[in-house]
Amino acid sequence: MKELTVALAGNPNCGKSSLFNALTGAHQKVGNFPGVTIEKYEGHCDFGGYRIRVVDLPGTYSLTPYSPEEIVTRQYLIEERPDVVVNVIEGPNLERSLLLTTQLMEMEVDFLVALNMMDEVEEQGISIETKQLQQLLGCHIVPTSAKKMTGIDALLNHIVRVGTGKIEIQKNKLFFRPALEERINEIASLVHHEPELQGFNSRWLAIKLLESDKEAYREVRQYPVWVKVEVVLQEAMKEVRRQDDSDPEELIAEDRNAFIRGAMKECVRGPKERPATMTDYIDMVVLNRLLGLPVFLLVVWAVFHLTFSLGAPAMDALSSLFALAANAVAPLLPNEMLRSILVDGVIAGVGGVLVFLPNIVLLFIGLSFLEASGYMARAAFVIDRVMHRFGLHGKSFIPMITGFGCSIPAIMATRTLQSRTDRLVTIMIIPFMSCGAKLPVYVLLCGAFFSPAMAGNILFGIYLLGIAVGLWTAWVLKSTVLGSDSEPFVMELPPYRWPTFGSVIFQARAKALMYVKKAGTLILAAVVLIWVAGNYPKNPELDGAFAVRSAEIQADSGMTPAEKEQLSGELGRKLRSDQLAYSFAGRAGMLMEPVLRPIGFDWRIGIALVTGLAAKEVVVSTMATIYALSAEEGSADLKATLQRDPAFNKATALSLMVFVLLYLPCMAALGVMKKEVGRWKPVLLYSVYSLSIAWVMSFIVYRTALLIL
Repeated sequence: MKELTVALAGNPNCGKSSLFNALTGAHQKVGNFPGVTIEKYEGHCDFGGYRIRVVDLPGTYSLTPYSPEEIVTRQYLIEERPDVVVNVIEGPNLERSLLLTTQLMEMEVDFLVALNMMDEVEEQGISIETKQLQQLLGCHIVPTSAKKMTGIDALLNHIVRVGTGKIEIQKNKLFFRPALEERINEIASLVHHEPELQGFNSRWLAIKLLESDKEAYREVRQYPVWVKVEVVLQEAMKEVRRQDDSDPEELIAEDRNAFIRGAMKECVRGPKERPATMTDYIDMVVLNRLLGLPVFLLVVWAVFHLTFSLGAPAMDALSSLFALAANAVAPLLPNEMLRSILVDGVIAGVGGVLVFLPNIVLLFIGLSFLEASGYMARAAFVIDRVMHRFGLHGKSFIPMITGFGCSIPAIMATRTLQSRTDRLVTIMIIPFMSCGAKLPVYVLLCGAFFSPAMAGNILFGIYLLGIAVGLWTAWVLKSTVLGSDSEPFVMELPPYRWPTFGSVIFQARAKALMYVKKAGTLILAAVVLIWVAGNYPKNPELDGAFAVRSAEIQADSGMTPAEKEQLSGELGRKLRSDQLAYSFAGRAGMLMEPVLRPIGFDWRIGIALVTGLAAKEVVVSTMATIYALSAEEGSADLKATLQRDPAFNKATALSLMVFVLLYLPCMAALGVMKKEVGRWKPVLLYSVYSLSIAWVMSFIVYRTALLIL
C-alpha cells in the first residue's frame, strides 16, 4: 500500500488535535521530535488505497522561530517535506488563523485548509464564501467539524488527490509593496544560485532575511553568497527607513495583515451585533476581579481531590497485585540472589512506581480537560494580576503551567519572553512547580499517612507551596540583583468548548505510556543499580553471627515452633538491615544523615534523594528497593512498609514532600537550564539556593508538624 505523509498545522485551540483523533482513530503513537522534548503525535489511516501517515505538529500562531513549538513546526516543514500540509483553521476566529496561512503561502508548500468548527460558524450566523477564499489563498478549502465528525471523508479525499497530483493547487503568492518586492526578488535570485541553499524556497528565505529572522541569518551566513546578500539587506534597511521610517519586518507584517483584512472583507459576512454567548456568561464569573482567583483555586483543588478519591481504589488494587506477585515469585526461586533482585529489586522498585499510574492518568485527564475546554487560558489571565505584584511578566505563567507537566519543555518555552530578565527569572522558578515526575512521591506519602480526603488537600497545598516559593523567589530576584521591568500581557481567550472524549483520553494515555516506558527503562536500570549498591559488599561477620544465632534458636527446646519462627523472622530482618547499612548505599547514606536528621530523614531517604536527580520517580523506586531489602521477605507494598517503620511518621512524610518539591530538578532539566541561560554560574547559584530553601522549608514543616500532629 502506497503511503502519503500529511502534517497538521494550526493555532492552539483550533481543534487540530480533535481532527487528528478523527482522522487516525486508534492508530496513534507518541514520541518526541528529534533533539527536543516536545511531544510528537503521529498516527495513520487507510483511505482510497493509500496509507495516510498523519503528524500533528505543535500548535503555533506563526512560523517565526521564537518558541520551541514554532521552531519544531518550521523545521519539520522544511526538512521533512510532507506530501500535504493541512492547515487547520478555526472557523469562528478566521482572521486570527490566517496569519499562519499567509506564511504557508510564502513557503509555497502543497497545502489545503481544513475550515474547522463549521458547526459553530453556522450557530453564530457567520457566512464564509469558501470559493472566493480559495481563490485568494490559492488552496482548496474543506469545511469540517471534528466534534461532529463531518467533512472527514471529504478532507481525506482531498488529501489523496492533492498528495498524488490528481488535482493541482494553483498556488498564490502573497505580494508585498513594490519597494519590498524588489528587494525580495533580488535576494531570492542570489540565494537561488547558491548550491547549498537549494533545499530552501528562495523567495521564502528572502522574506525571512528581510524580517531579520535569526535562523535564516544563521543558515545563509555559512556560505559565500552572504557577502552579496548582506549588501542588499543593508541597502533595503536604509531605503525603507528613509521612505517609511520603519523596518522591513514591520512593513512585511503590515502587508500580511492588510491581505488578511481584505480577505475577511471579501469573504466573510456575519451579524453586526454578536449576541451574548455561554462563554460571556461564564467569563463574568471566572474573570471577575474578586471571584476569579478563588474560582481558580477551587477548580485546581477539585482536580486534586478527585485524583485521590477516584484513584485510591485502583492504586490499592495494583499495590495488592504486586504484593501477591512478590509472594508468588519468592518461593519459586531457590537462588537467594536471583530471588532478592526480582522481589526486592524489580517488583518492589518498578512496582512501587507503577502503582501510582491510576493517579497519574486521572490528574492528566483533569488537566487536559481544563486545557481543551479553554479554562487554562483564563487561569493565566487571572493569575497575571498576581504575577505583576511579584515583578513577573504575565506571560511567565504559561511556562509555569507547562512546568506542572515537565520542567524541560517549560524552560524552553521561556523563549517566548522578550525580556532577558523575565526569561532568567522564569527559568529559575519553573523547577519549583510540581512536575508530573514528583507526583508519585506525593501520592505514596499522602496515601500512606493521610485519609483520601485529607490527601487531596495536602496535594493541593504542596502545589500551591511550589507556586508561592516560586513567586517569592521572583520577587527577591527582581527586587535585588535583577531589574523590575515588565511588559503588558496580551493573551487570546478562546471560547469555551466541551472537549471531545477521545482527545482528552488520548492525551492522558500518551502521558501514561511515557510514564510506563520510563518505569521499564530508566527506573528499572536505577532499581538494579540500587539493589547492587544495597547488597554489596557483603559482611561475612554478619552472616556468621546470623548462622550461629539461628542455630541457637532452632536448638532451644524451651521454645514453641511459633516462637522460633517469630524470632527467626526478626533475626532475618535485623540481618538485612545491618547488611544494608554496611553496603555501599548504606555508607553513602550515613555520610549524609547528620545533615538530613534535623529535617526528619534517615540515611535511607538520603540515598533516594540523590538517585532522584536522575528522575524524580526514582525516589519512590529507590525507597521501595531500600526498604524492601530491610523488610520482610517478599514485601512489595511500600506504603505498608513505611507505615510500620518507626522512623517514618506524618511529620517525616510532609517534610519529604516539601523537600522533593523544592530541591534540585533532574539532571536533564539542569542541562536545559544551562543551555537556555548560556552560563553555568547562574545554574550553580540556583542549585545552592534550591537546596538551601528546600532544607529550610522542610525543617520548618517538620518541626511544626511534630508539635501539631
